[in-house]
Amino acid sequence: MHLSNRRTNLFSAFIERISYISLFILTACPGLIKPVIAEQMPNIIIFYVDDLGWQDVQINDVDAPCPYDTPNIVKLAESGMNFTQGYSPAPTCSPSRAAINTGRHPAKTRFTHVTLDDRKKGKSTERLIAPYLEAQLDRNLLTSADALKANGYRTGHSGKWHIGLSSASYGFDTVNEDRGIHRRVPDRTKDFATKDDPKYPLSKEKYPPYSDKKPNGISYPYDEVTESAIKFIEQSQGEPFFLDLCHWMVHWPMLSRNGELLEYYCDKFGQPFPPKVGDMTLPGQQNPYFASMVTSVDWSLGKILDFLEKTDDPRVPGKKLIETTYIFFSSDNGGAEKRGKEVLSDNAPLKYGKGHTEGGGVRVPLVISGPGIAAGSQFDGMINQLDFFPTFLSLTDTRIASYDYAELSGLDISSVLHGKSDQVLDADGKEREFLFWHFPHGSGWKSAIRSGDFKLYKRYETDDYELYRPYNDGQRNDFEEANDLAGNPEYASVVERLSGLLEEALVANNAELPYLNPNYADNTKPAAKFGNSSFQKSTRKAQLAIKPKGPKVKEASVIYCDAPSPGKKKKKKRGSKDAVTTAFIPGMRLPATVSADGSSVSAVIPANIDGYCFMLVDENGFMQYSNVAAAK
Repeated sequence: MHLSNRRTNLFSAFIERISYISLFILTACPGLIKPVIAEQMPNIIIFYVDDLGWQDVQINDVDAPCPYDTPNIVKLAESGMNFTQGYSPAPTCSPSRAAINTGRHPAKTRFTHVTLDDRKKGKSTERLIAPYLEAQLDRNLLTSADALKANGYRTGHSGKWHIGLSSASYGFDTVNEDRGIHRRVPDRTKDFATKDDPKYPLSKEKYPPYSDKKPNGISYPYDEVTESAIKFIEQSQGEPFFLDLCHWMVHWPMLSRNGELLEYYCDKFGQPFPPKVGDMTLPGQQNPYFASMVTSVDWSLGKILDFLEKTDDPRVPGKKLIETTYIFFSSDNGGAEKRGKEVLSDNAPLKYGKGHTEGGGVRVPLVISGPGIAAGSQFDGMINQLDFFPTFLSLTDTRIASYDYAELSGLDISSVLHGKSDQVLDADGKEREFLFWHFPHGSGWKSAIRSGDFKLYKRYETDDYELYRPYNDGQRNDFEEANDLAGNPEYASVVERLSGLLEEALVANNAELPYLNPNYADNTKPAAKFGNSSFQKSTRKAQLAIKPKGPKVKEASVIYCDAPSPGKKKKKKRGSKDAVTTAFIPGMRLPATVSADGSSVSAVIPANIDGYCFMLVDENGFMQYSNVAAAK
């Protein structure tokens, strides 16, 4: 269990890790000591969009064409490689972001959803309860920024983080987590940016889309996410750089500060401008606010591409940055389709959307461009964003410790990018057999596996399987996942094979499964009952007794909390200050000691922690939390 491997001095561990990597590079790769040229140390940009669906761009049109204008995404695909079967590591944002940064599967890091530090009790109507997710990504894990920094790269993050703490705590030198133009407005039907806007002035330059009303294009509001990214690139000068550019769009709230762009889509969709107050409820892809955000993200990509095309790479006279930079474009999860009564977009023909392990929740647009990648190329095999980290290492000739490399969950796809292979191969030269997802949470309660033509789901709510065949001999078959084959005897061997692979993957990744909810109204077995609790100031030992009549405790963790306070108060904001040097912080979960007879649990609470609670799992499989207690 990764929690038991925590070092007590994280700062020392971090320095030790980076020093080891640096030493490894210099001793194992003496060629890196001599000056290198840009081709050997290319720049890397991740351009990450929030909630952008596979059918929300104009490069993967299936059935009805995408109505959102994305000329720069199309341009990127035409200059590089489009992956028609690109997947995110998870159906929601935080786990995908953690996975893309660490290269480790969400099941392995136990960072599987956005419900960080959520200790809510289960409802009486819910049979299952989700595992606890720490308030921040484990800081012991090596990130791609750590690795590239040790190889001489300048590292920068711009935009959304949402993995706890700040990106500054995970290897990024330059950090700007501003929301840019994606901030709420009092009235989204009329509160648009102007040329004199103090924070979001409209550009003098004109950009697409073009229309009869605006034949020369329209202006766009100033966007801090985009501009801070360009500034980071500009300031890198002669150093290779790694940029993690993460937009907050096209996530809720649905709005646009660009009145001209919103008017363009209202006209395109045959709707009044300004729009009426209230929810947009037309089905399909007819929400002009969502459309405006998609095109705003596309415009941002265009700004980045334009800067790279016009700017010299000082390391290589005669070459522009676009010629020495890899761009990895994708989305953190599948498209969000609805929020309350408002219809956002539509992932059809894919099933469901964000928050689900079905196709609409994890299949995403994915394009990579850069040196050596054939323009207009396409790859139709399965690719996961977990492949990014090992590919970064290969493209930049970066070395990491063997034990860190062994923990990476993805595969190096550089040979695919450079046209040297038409398959994704592992270190032994074998073709990738499957991808899997683990989402032990309430909107699905499922794990899933995709192998060849088939996709299988393990349903924790009903403890059975679903089987679908999205492809038939590599050709489209059941993208809608409408025909469940699990009960068909003809496919019994497929269910057996895929369920076996999935179970092996869950065990190999130490995946935490859903627990039984002690508050479920129809429980037939009892759950453990708490007895007295105590805290000894001198030893800082916390203890909780379990009442003798009932099941014993099987597993226990202690969760560090903010000190309990009377009344309802806002949760203390946990920023990045001293994030690396402070060993223990609220929201962390560590193993607690269970007594030999299972009648009590205990833990020693660090001196800087003000509160704590226990998370207990009893022998009947019920999970529950004790009340937060003061550590004083």
